[in-house]
Amino acid sequence: MKKLHIVSNRLPFSIVSEEDKFLLKPSVGGLATGMKSVYKDFEGRWIGWPGIATDSYTVDQFKEIEGLLDKEGCDTVPLTADEVHTFYEGFCNRTIWPLFHYFNQYVDYSPEFWESYVEVNQKFADKTLEVVEDGDFVWVHDYQLMLVPGMLKAKRPDITIGFFLHIPFPSYEVFRILPWRNELLEGLLGADLIGFHTYDYERHFLSSVRRLFGYEISFNQIHINERIILADAFPMGIDYDKFHDSAIKTISRPMQEKSTLHKELEKYFLVSPDRKLILSIDRLDYSKGIPNRLRAFEKFLEKFPEYRTKVTLVMLAVPSRNSVPQYQRLKREVDELVGRINGLYGTVNYAPVWYFYRSMPFENLVELYSMSDVALLTPVRDGMNLVAKEYVASRTNQTGVMIISEMTGVVKEMGEAIVINPNHESQVADAIKQALEMPIDEQRARMSVIQKRLKRYDVFKWAEQFVSSLKRIAQIQTDFLAKKITTKLSKKLLDDFSKAKSRAIFLDYDGTLTHFKKVTREAEPSAAPDYPLHEILNALTSDERNEVVLISGRDKETLSKWFDGSDVSLISEHGVWMRERGSDWQMLTNATNSWMPMVRPILDSFVVRTPGTYLEEKNYSLVWHYEKAEAELGELRAKELKDELTTMVANHNLEIMEGNKVVEVKTGGINKGVAANRYLLNKQFDYILAMGDDWTDEYLFKELPPEAVTIKVGIKHTNASYKLETVDAVRNFLRVMSENH
Repeated sequence: MKKLHIVSNRLPFSIVSEEDKFLLKPSVGGLATGMKSVYKDFEGRWIGWPGIATDSYTVDQFKEIEGLLDKEGCDTVPLTADEVHTFYEGFCNRTIWPLFHYFNQYVDYSPEFWESYVEVNQKFADKTLEVVEDGDFVWVHDYQLMLVPGMLKAKRPDITIGFFLHIPFPSYEVFRILPWRNELLEGLLGADLIGFHTYDYERHFLSSVRRLFGYEISFNQIHINERIILADAFPMGIDYDKFHDSAIKTISRPMQEKSTLHKELEKYFLVSPDRKLILSIDRLDYSKGIPNRLRAFEKFLEKFPEYRTKVTLVMLAVPSRNSVPQYQRLKREVDELVGRINGLYGTVNYAPVWYFYRSMPFENLVELYSMSDVALLTPVRDGMNLVAKEYVASRTNQTGVMIISEMTGVVKEMGEAIVINPNHESQVADAIKQALEMPIDEQRARMSVIQKRLKRYDVFKWAEQFVSSLKRIAQIQTDFLAKKITTKLSKKLLDDFSKAKSRAIFLDYDGTLTHFKKVTREAEPSAAPDYPLHEILNALTSDERNEVVLISGRDKETLSKWFDGSDVSLISEHGVWMRERGSDWQMLTNATNSWMPMVRPILDSFVVRTPGTYLEEKNYSLVWHYEKAEAELGELRAKELKDELTTMVANHNLEIMEGNKVVEVKTGGINKGVAANRYLLNKQFDYILAMGDDWTDEYLFKELPPEAVTIKVGIKHTNASYKLETVDAVRNFLRVMSENH
């Protein structure tokens, strides 16, 4: 790895003005902590917005700020106040944020916001392009910059790009609502590695890619023309030791050094030693489920009156996006709920809810974590929720109970916590009681397991694993492209071809010489060979040293019609029939279709059950096509069909073949490799070339002599010696070959 550059919406510093001077205040967030060492260790730069609008300062002032940031390894992306409004407050937080958190009713589809999002993403990409050098790595962060990877890859395909989404990726049914869904996906697919907090988010993303674009996905690898893209889950951690060590210091600090908050908490316990504290910390955001939490706590006090005056909910709500109407309504609702609960169940000396509407310094947060008996976190949708991990890290004596929403990303790492549905008020109330009554031994048994897990996979391990995966995908790309026919290799292959005196050229049709099309009658005109392809084939066959063989899965009637008058040999149905040039069709094997009445009803039933699929009947095979079916349903049905057919075909000398979105049943022992060797029988060639895109062509590559030049079209795993990425690349290669006498 040369250099690793970080690109995020905000730089890891805040700008502070003191006595007419600008100072940098380091950020303390999880991303800033995790990335702090990464970009410096790899001698990279951090590219982002400094958090201030350029038109709020003079040119000289902004240059001074840029100079300070430059010394810290940061490059600034300047944004005006209008751009901040339409990009960040607009498309980011009024469109993507609510949609990705399943609050469709709050989504703003303003075209103005989208246009600003594109323009600002281009600014980030342009600034990054100024910094990167050949072979560098770039790590782009979060929903504000989802177009940046595609913009970078379009200009610099040589750099390795990672992207990490710090919020949930929604299900396809939600994501498809967005008018600009394709553009966002295309932007993300510019990355070589795309990371998510959980496998669920990764699965939703892959589902959207498959359904909207139809790309082949093998496990978590997406195949796009000449590229492989890796999607994976990397649950983000925290600086575990920072919270744990700070908690130890907090507990052992002398009374005179304790903070005002700490003294108040100790006074609370001194007055009522049997009282319990339940902690709730969140940004005031509609995704955090704060009203649900308060109603559940109210239900708890109503349902279990014995706990009134003995339990206090300490609720810290950090102000967020105060100018947005939804957040203003949320603030009013929370204020009213707190007032109602305290009015119903409070006394002169007791308030059920201690409500803080502000942020707190790190030291005070650790004090709250250390002194609270229960942490109650009930988001209705949350990408990760690091507060849960911070609470666990701060429990130095391993007591305390975590109640966590099943809608958070962090719940996947906290199986020992009490997991609740945040919309089930009675269940949450019962969970609070369970937490308060949990024996100390059980608390410690649960907490110790979670602590070990979180300590082992902290924020630094998270960053390290993502960087390792970036290196791994770069190596995967290199390995796959090792077989790519470069300009230098192409010259050698063409030189060898020109020296040969007799050449056999085996060419697959669909997906190799022409783009794959449906084979129904209505689609035949578009699937038939076009004039440029006829020109290439005619040029090849005009050289008497060449014998060109089209070897296809299509039926002989279709191939006869398409290549009537052409001087090519034809092999149809993967090797059932062969017509050498100047000869009639002959059957290469004793194929029979007597089995079709037995198999056809099964395939028909899958056509009926799966919209968008159809059945093609050839002379000696039946083909179920599902390229027009909904992607995931088609793949599921294909597996079901193969399972249902497996026992049957084993007893009737039949074979199941999978092609490009097809399942084909045919007589066993027939494949392109057997047919090609039959064609080569009793003939002498000093140059053999074979090209194909399908897994059915792998038989051809394996069966031909070792010295044959075999070329796979696409980037899949293959037995072929070389690769060309596209149909256009194949045509160009053959065109040059036909001119190279």
